[in-house]
Amino acid sequence: MQSDSFTSLALTPQFLANLTTLGYDHMTQVQAETLPSVLAGSDLIAQAKTGSGKTAAFGIGILHKLNPAWFAIQGLVLCPTRELADQVAGELRRLARGVGNVKILTLTGGVSMRPQIASLEHGAHIVVGTPGRIRDHLGRATLDLANVQTLVLDEADRMTDMGFYDEIAGIVSATPKHRQTLLFSATYPDDIRFATQGFLRDPLEVKVE
Repeated sequence: MQSDSFTSLALTPQFLANLTTLGYDHMTQVQAETLPSVLAGSDLIAQAKTGSGKTAAFGIGILHKLNPAWFAIQGLVLCPTRELADQVAGELRRLARGVGNVKILTLTGGVSMRPQIASLEHGAHIVVGTPGRIRDHLGRATLDLANVQTLVLDEADRMTDMGFYDEIAGIVSATPKHRQTLLFSATYPDDIRFATQGFLRDPLEVKVE
């Protein structure tokens, strides 16, 4: 029987206290079924819709292994749209209050590159962005993903439908081979399974209705 209490997870007292402050009393189904494996370092494929609590599931996973004293990009979250990236970054900032001074940057299209480049020069711990803009930064050598420990593909089916596969493949190749990859998707058809299988190592598969 799985416990749905966050206290059953290997999280610090400060992290748990912040979750309580945020009103996170019990895990949602997707959190309860994924977080023990995510915290243990496993790769993951989770079929879960928006509103299921998936952002906290991967956010807690990223922040659990993050070292705030090390100013390098340790977490990367790819999202299909600017709106979702802003939403995810906001949630990560709330969760990060239990970790310390964590800098989270949003890199999306539709805005000027220059302020983003200036922000990257000052360093960051986590980057949340859209595939096109992340690839632009990699092409300009303004973004270094060599220290990424956790890569999240959020709403992978939408990103693939929008034609971002080549960008995603290029971004994945710029991250370390020994990283943790977490894939979240509302649907997981065979074409996406085939396209993403090279990104994951022996992933746990979870399907939440």
